[in-house]
Amino acid sequence: MTDMPTAPSPRPALEEWHLAVVEAFDVEPRLRRVVFTADTLDQLDYRPGQALVLRMPLPEGGTGRRDYTIRWLDREAKRLAIDFVLHGSTPAPSWARTAQPGDTLLAHGPRGRNVIAPDADWHLFCIDETGMPALLHMLERVPADTIVHALIETASEQGETPIETAATLTCRWLARDDVPAGPNGLVLEALRALPLPAGRGQAYLMGETSNVRSWRHHLAQSGMPKTAIASEGYWRPGRIGGHDHVDD
Repeated sequence: MTDMPTAPSPRPALEEWHLAVVEAFDVEPRLRRVVFTADTLDQLDYRPGQALVLRMPLPEGGTGRRDYTIRWLDREAKRLAIDFVLHGSTPAPSWARTAQPGDTLLAHGPRGRNVIAPDADWHLFCIDETGMPALLHMLERVPADTIVHALIETASEQGETPIETAATLTCRWLARDDVPAGPNGLVLEALRALPLPAGRGQAYLMGETSNVRSWRHHLAQSGMPKTAIASEGYWRPGRIGGHDHVDD
């Protein structure tokens, strides 16, 4: 008798959160913070770098799934912040621009693989501005003896944000200036010129999908184990919504 193949176990259902807007304001000219509350937010268990899946209203009706990183959580006050990069007129930035106290969103989560590896000897972040909320929150929570290198693509020098961290941080900002956001070699060129430290490293790659893939390929070719490279494509030009787990 031939054994039948075993079906993969279904993923556990994500927790559901009924969020209501408390306030919304611009942190920077192209970055808007929306602060939410919910009756059960004190029960949210997550790790910095993880996201909530927001059911974002769509212009044609209904909702679409959008992954957004948790910027901070105050369990006692039952407040949670999410930062929205205001790039274009797609549904999530458009919603964030006009969000008012009392507006509601349904969310699920948390989810995400880009979280600090506690046993790594050093950490490397390669991101564009869409990865800034995750980077800022993750670095706020690391111990003082943590060694971190960061390559950060921004639209211009005005996008350079103070980073509060106890880590030993070496950071290089890379401004696109007149170059549109999207596929480019800014971070890749800087990464090629960066000598990787000795010991066990962990990389966190977040940004435009094709750029993330090129960063991942370079690190793998340089000898970093693929299991030590957490890579997430947050967006692609011309695509509304979506999120890519970059594993190739």
